[in-house]
Amino acid sequence: MRVLILGSNGLVGSSLKKILNNNVQITDLICSTREDTNLFSFEETQKLIENSNPDILINAAARVGGIYANNSKKTEFILENLKINVNILEASIPNPDIFIINLGSSCIYPLDADNPIKETSIMTGKLEPTNSPYAMAKLTAIEMGNSLSDQYGHKILNLMPTNLYGPNDRFTEKDSHVIPGLIVRMNNAMNEGLNEFRIWGTGKPLREFLFIDDLASAIEFLMFKKPEATLLNVGSGYEISIYDLAKKIKDVIGFQGNLVFDDSMPDGNPRKLLDSSRINEMGWKPKINIDKGLKITYDWYKKNRLT
Repeated sequence: MRVLILGSNGLVGSSLKKILNNNVQITDLICSTREDTNLFSFEETQKLIENSNPDILINAAARVGGIYANNSKKTEFILENLKINVNILEASIPNPDIFIINLGSSCIYPLDADNPIKETSIMTGKLEPTNSPYAMAKLTAIEMGNSLSDQYGHKILNLMPTNLYGPNDRFTEKDSHVIPGLIVRMNNAMNEGLNEFRIWGTGKPLREFLFIDDLASAIEFLMFKKPEATLLNVGSGYEISIYDLAKKIKDVIGFQGNLVFDDSMPDGNPRKLLDSSRINEMGWKPKINIDKGLKITYDWYKKNRLT
């Protein structure tokens, strides 16, 4: 079995490499990064897929970020993600035998979707405005994939993971997802000797988080399961407020100051919990809880970003 991972140096791709390298059923694991293939170029994308001739293509390539990045760089988020997804899917048209696993995002679901959010909620309402350009790019990829399946017979599985975190994430103060952003800013506050840490927003929104190795294990599971479904949620089933999450990160880091709120920053959706019962019923469940995952993530950050 030949497997091609696109975006193999990112958060998802790096975890997939680690896990799939140990799978004896995979005879050839091809890992592509932005350094060796420009996925904004159709010609380069087409050449990579033709030369690799994979049985399974995992699209983990994307421009990602938290609320601040999505709000301040809306054009880049929709343009870059559209280009990547359209090029990959168009380049795959000549080979309908490729099983394509496309990584989406829970942000595709409407702002007012009932929680826990089922896959059937897709395109039933208005999107969360803080990341709607990114969501539209992901929705376009899903619709284009459906068109390929209907017209050419491709098998395409779209995975909608909840908020991801873990090693090899993007660790910056403003452009990161929730957990790496909190880790960087709180660690800096501790090193600067500050006696308080400001949480962006009210701290009240409830969020679900999934450690990256659990998503990689879900992808490996589904590679061989090949379900009939075209859209599957992948979540942990555990939700926590941003304030309680910050308290856990405070304990992991060892920050001694107080936590205060900056309600001038947006909260985003007040609650978002995925219904992952479909994949759970197939036999997959996550293994790494939030406490263990945060410790692994912070230890990796200290070793790889602070040295």
